[in-house]
Amino acid sequence: MRQLVGEFAEAVRDRLRDALAERRPSLDWETEHRIRRTPVDVVGRDSDRFVAVELEWRRADPANNTAKLFYYADDGDLDADEVVVCQLFSGYYDLEDVGVSSKREVAEFVGETAAESVERVSFHPLRLAIDPPKRGGDRPAGWQKRTDGTADEIASLL
Repeated sequence: MRQLVGEFAEAVRDRLRDALAERRPSLDWETEHRIRRTPVDVVGRDSDRFVAVELEWRRADPANNTAKLFYYADDGDLDADEVVVCQLFSGYYDLEDVGVSSKREVAEFVGETAAESVERVSFHPLRLAIDPPKRGGDRPAGWQKRTDGTADEIASLL
């Protein structure tokens, strides 16, 4: 199925939200939750916990929104005893030979450093085993199963 990358990203985001709702039904799950002016891709919350999931497809600066989440948590905008930030990196951030791109390394460094300095916040960088298609390309085979596997990983952290 050929479509715009944004439409595919939304399909993955929505499937992830639904899979997390099945695995952790005690949390209320939604997409595009806004904190100030920053949209968070997937959020799960109850009276004690706030879970933020950021999907990184091809961003030039994947550290930006996640850094804002830590800033907002430190500033008191996230009213929860526990804040869990999961940052999912698509295959775009994998290097062909071995390892990950410097963009991902920097984003992980920022997330890990911020989590150490902001009370009640944890950070979990995860690989989303999907290579986003280029504009107009086909969805990769098995994307639903891979998205569900990522939901399993996130649910195990909660």
